[in-house]
Amino acid sequence: MRIVVAEDLALLREGLIRIFQANGFEVVEAVDNGPSLIRALTAHRPDVAIVDVRLPPTFTDEGLRAAIEARRQLPGLPVVVLSQYVEQLYARELMSDRAGAVGYLLKDRVMAVDQFVEHVRQVASGSTIMDPDVVAALLTHRSADPHLLALTPREHEVLSLMAQGRSNAAIAARMFVTEKTVSKHSYNIFTKLGLEPSEDDNRRILAVLAYLEG
Repeated sequence: MRIVVAEDLALLREGLIRIFQANGFEVVEAVDNGPSLIRALTAHRPDVAIVDVRLPPTFTDEGLRAAIEARRQLPGLPVVVLSQYVEQLYARELMSDRAGAVGYLLKDRVMAVDQFVEHVRQVASGSTIMDPDVVAALLTHRSADPHLLALTPREHEVLSLMAQGRSNAAIAARMFVTEKTVSKHSYNIFTKLGLEPSEDDNRRILAVLAYLEG
């Protein structure tokens, strides 16, 4: 699996390279700024990109904007944002093409290398993986929406866990309920949000995220 890494901190960039190489990835290029990231992504067309939000030259949202531009040129390019920050506006724009294959993970919440690598593999295969804090930020941003206000507290919890990429079985285990109960909550969520329910987990997550990005 071919990967491009964008991280301006040298030690962290080298650490990521070593982690991916040790887990069977081919790091085709590692860059430290936004313009180089766009060039690397369009030149190599990797299986997945790891992108920090704040890169030179602006140190604001350069990485996310570069990833968005690259996905315009390469629709569906899998991108994992690895950052200390939740940038709501550009996170929503990154998901706006509804093509999936997006991850948004927070650096200080990555507790296990194996889990992190698995999340990257899942995004590379087309899934959407969101850190709970990112999901919470998006939900809070839309909390006044009448459709969201119609959800019960349990349905809000299920919606959040769905957007984190969890299966019905995983949601049931987390909430200490049966999978049948989760399915019922899921049906109610899709009905209230006016979204077509699906048995396919990836399509279900994309539908939820499509709603959240408005």
